[in-house]
Amino acid sequence: MNVGILGYGTIGRAIAAGLREHDAVRSIAATTRRRVSLGDSAVTLLASNAELATQSDVVFACVKPFQLEGVLREVAPFLKPETLLVSTAASVRLDQLHAWANGHRLIARAMPNMPCRIGEGMTVLCARELPPEKLELARSLFATLGRALIIDESLMDAATGLSGCGPAYIYLVIEALTDAGVKLGFSHAVARELVAQTVLGSARMVLESDEHPAALKMAVTTPAGCTVDGLMELEDGKLRSTLLRAAVAAATRSAELAS
Repeated sequence: MNVGILGYGTIGRAIAAGLREHDAVRSIAATTRRRVSLGDSAVTLLASNAELATQSDVVFACVKPFQLEGVLREVAPFLKPETLLVSTAASVRLDQLHAWANGHRLIARAMPNMPCRIGEGMTVLCARELPPEKLELARSLFATLGRALIIDESLMDAATGLSGCGPAYIYLVIEALTDAGVKLGFSHAVARELVAQTVLGSARMVLESDEHPAALKMAVTTPAGCTVDGLMELEDGKLRSTLLRAAVAAATRSAELAS
């Protein structure tokens, strides 16, 4: 399978890095308007989007949303009928993608997040007319970047607010706890490592355990211990409802941009 990447920015590079681990990928090509040093012998930089579309079995459109219509209209005449086209642009609906690609049938929409850059990402995908085997192919390709789930398009804005924007919320939590560590006497480097590994380990326990996060929280909270005092401060500060409102606000904004 030959893969083409339209737009070799952050997401395009992450996809290329992950796909080197996929058994079915034979070659990876990319196009970009920027002057870049590929730094990767596994990726071939092509001169035109049309050339990429002609030779690719799967095409990832990784350009900015405002660039996407022009790029899809440009490549549509050169897509093979059996080519899978995957857009990573936020807030661009499937009906728009089909129209801009001149009615091309095999289209999926994806929302990856930043940790895809290190193979620990969360991607959600949706499609309308895609045969199950093609949708599974798209899912398996993104699974090389971390985890990938197929959802209904009606939930894409919700996923944008939750997992797409979510890393920013977690980075803010890590920053705040790191500052707390500095106040408590640690160097910034030590505090950062303590907090980041704590977040990483806690997330892994959630993913690998059948227990509800509340049960895991209670396992840390011993009677008359110090953890409950920290939790009381978080509840007084309305951390729980603030995070909930943040995700809802981001999802609402994503829906507004899509309309």
